[in-house]
Amino acid sequence: MMTPSKSRFDENSTAQEVLEGVNMSGKVAVITGGGGGLGFETARCLMAAGADVIIGGRTPDKIRDAADSLAKTYPDLEVHSFTLDLADLESVDRFADDVIALGRPIDLLIANAGIMACPLARTNIGLEMQFGTNYVGHALLISRLASSLRTDSDTRVVCLSSSGHHFSPVTLDDLNFQERDYDKWVAYGQSKTACALLARKVQTDMSDRNVTGLAVHPGVIGTGLMRHLTKDDYVALRKRPDAPDPSSRKRKNVEQGAATTVWAASEPSLKGKFAYLEDCQIAQPIEQPNTVSGVLPYAEDPVTADRLWAETEELIGRKLPL
Repeated sequence: MMTPSKSRFDENSTAQEVLEGVNMSGKVAVITGGGGGLGFETARCLMAAGADVIIGGRTPDKIRDAADSLAKTYPDLEVHSFTLDLADLESVDRFADDVIALGRPIDLLIANAGIMACPLARTNIGLEMQFGTNYVGHALLISRLASSLRTDSDTRVVCLSSSGHHFSPVTLDDLNFQERDYDKWVAYGQSKTACALLARKVQTDMSDRNVTGLAVHPGVIGTGLMRHLTKDDYVALRKRPDAPDPSSRKRKNVEQGAATTVWAASEPSLKGKFAYLEDCQIAQPIEQPNTVSGVLPYAEDPVTADRLWAETEELIGRKLPL
């Protein structure tokens, strides 16, 4: 774990401000969930800094429209879009094949897409939907693209986690809620802890190839991620014993929400060391959940990251080499 230190950016910074003066010409960024929200803003700002981008999204028309918009804004740069449904491992494989076929070494792989607090649902192979989408789909994608990551420079894999990881560690003996009652917030928390551990796993296994794994809490942003939440859900959340104090949670706009992601992608001092980031800073380690800020030890533990990886291989019936 890196020692927390202050950067010149904070919770009010935007992605465009973070990348001001940064030259990403010649770099290639793969971004999941690039059709809108944080993913699109991340792609837009990286292209403004000179990067070529490859975006994936679940809805074909939406992802094509996003790519067309980016191409018109930055006609001298490359932008490619392919359909990607992270809950469907065959779709993940097809997306990976499409990216590999481009023949471009990847400098940035940003696992941005996700779902939040949905009713109980399962993927086509029986995984709990939030765990399957937020973590397992990205784990497979990172494995499939590992050999395409550039190894002769500073390459980053950025996994979007959340302060929601405070809701739950990973429950390795019941990842799919087969033995316990389903709780949408516990499931979300487990999936976001898993996302942080995914970055930890990348760092452990790939650091000798100049690949840095970083986890990001983007903040509280009003995006389509909240589409499953009803008024009753918000009431129930406020009644939870681990509920956040609303007055302590600053809401960000999309431009601010994408800032920590692009800071993770570009800040030189982060090279080579795993960190969990929030508000364009290295997060403070904490021992008790507050569902607002800070990172809990179970979200950074390399032993748990390895065990989760092995359990994932068992669940999907295939090896995931890095």
